[in-house]
Amino acid sequence: MKSGLGLMNRRRFALPNRFRPHHFAFDIDGVVADTMAVFVELVRKELGIRHFSKDDIVEYELYKCVPAPKETIDEVLCKTLSDEYTEMIPPMPGAKEFLTRLGKLADLRFVTARVWPDSIIKWLHKLLPDIDKRRIQVVATGDPGAKKRILKDMGVKVFVEDRLDTCCALRKEGFHVILFDQPWNREADGFFRIRHWKELEKFIEWDEGAERL
Repeated sequence: MKSGLGLMNRRRFALPNRFRPHHFAFDIDGVVADTMAVFVELVRKELGIRHFSKDDIVEYELYKCVPAPKETIDEVLCKTLSDEYTEMIPPMPGAKEFLTRLGKLADLRFVTARVWPDSIIKWLHKLLPDIDKRRIQVVATGDPGAKKRILKDMGVKVFVEDRLDTCCALRKEGFHVILFDQPWNREADGFFRIRHWKELEKFIEWDEGAERL
């Protein structure tokens, strides 16, 4: 019964049609960038928690997932988001290929809760060398709750996000939300969920001459 209800919910909240490339925007950490891969390595190396893995991050609140003092976790997280370690973050599978294709049709818009965007902008430029830097727009809100206002101003219709609370808030505002699968959001049902960037392709109207939705 539970799996049947889950299927009904996924159908209910699946994207209803294809959208033009300019209707999309994306979160970065946990969606484009596998930021927690670096965080996990730092936890293992600096805190000595050798068996810690990304699958142990079952909640967005890291303090509930890492057996260490809050101040220590904050230090590791700050290091993860620093200029030095941001350069080491691997992209999520398929992100480079999808965004390169999309970026040739429309500006790429990214809205992140990071406070300082410079290092992640540099990271995106390195990830997407075939895209004109002027077509890559990054807005750092410093607060996940501020995303809805930014997205409305941008005219975005579809947002790809990994933080469940943000997904719920954006859906209430009328956005189509795609939940990027991560261990910390698997309790959620009722969102269209993707595990690989290639799954997004079927929701893009790739024909530049097609009528805009």
